[in-house]
Amino acid sequence: MPRPAGWVPLLLACLAGLGLSPAQAGAAARDPDVERIGIQLLEAPVDRRGDPRALRYIVDHLPPGTLIRRHLLVVNKTARTQRIDLYAAAATLDEGRFRFGEGRTQNELSSWISLDRDRLDLPPGGQARVRATLDVPPPASKGERYAVIWASTKSPPKKSANVTQVHRVGVRVYLDIGIGGEPPSSFTIGEVVPARDAQGVPSVGIEVRNTGGRALDLGGTVSLSEGPAGTRAGPFDVIEGTTLGPGASGTVGVRFPRELPNGPWKVDIALQSGTVRQTGTGRITFPDPGGVGEPSTLFGPLRTPWGILGSSLLAGLLVAGGLLVVTRRAHRRRRVDADTAS
Repeated sequence: MPRPAGWVPLLLACLAGLGLSPAQAGAAARDPDVERIGIQLLEAPVDRRGDPRALRYIVDHLPPGTLIRRHLLVVNKTARTQRIDLYAAAATLDEGRFRFGEGRTQNELSSWISLDRDRLDLPPGGQARVRATLDVPPPASKGERYAVIWASTKSPPKKSANVTQVHRVGVRVYLDIGIGGEPPSSFTIGEVVPARDAQGVPSVGIEVRNTGGRALDLGGTVSLSEGPAGTRAGPFDVIEGTTLGPGASGTVGVRFPRELPNGPWKVDIALQSGTVRQTGTGRITFPDPGGVGEPSTLFGPLRTPWGILGSSLLAGLLVAGGLLVVTRRAHRRRRVDADTAS
């Protein structure tokens, strides 16, 4: 049976007809009314119950000609009745971000999604269940597609301006189409670049490459140790928002307290997307304000000097053991041949 999923922290607000930038949209999303209108995925496939992404978003792999249904819950925690429009719209992956289509822009995946209700009138504190049906046509080609199921409402026009605010909250959809098993998910961690902005706030940028066949939503933590006088700091959370499509590369960032000394530091990185996790260790030194430090190449468990030595010894033991077995079998065979000849 499917299990309940967590609330989606995906909030997007836009001003109708004004084309906000992502930064402006994020600022608008802090409107108190927006934060009290929510949409929640209520179920996920049984085989994905251990995947945190599948508890927040609709993430699946389906062969062509398949139909699935997912239930969502829409809530109104504002102090007034809300008329909420429900619809699916396009999304894409671009430059390490999950990009929402303008308004009700459609793409192939959103055209496969239908909702049993396209409008709700929810009183204060009200909620309602909505059923989404994803119907993949038989001719559908192989590959991953992206969309969003939106719950959208409008704020009353302000007397000071003839502008209507449109608020949207949504659940992302990641749907891979293909015959057979799902493509694997994997990624590698590249260089780590330390920096300080003009105000002196330190940060690191971590290069990541998606080496698998599914999109990744990257999160994780960074810890610092072996700093000046043996100090430690963290763990610090990765700034969320980096989404990489198959084969794409990008950067995830972490910001630290301004008072953090330059170092040098040992840096331990743990990144993950769903159930896929990678770690690495390196050395960094933060620059002075307004500067960028020297990149650091990370070592994973098998790439540290001790890891390389250990893996080399293990390989040598395996080879030696294999040769010993072959030698013993050859010796026994000669003894049997000699006994037979006598």
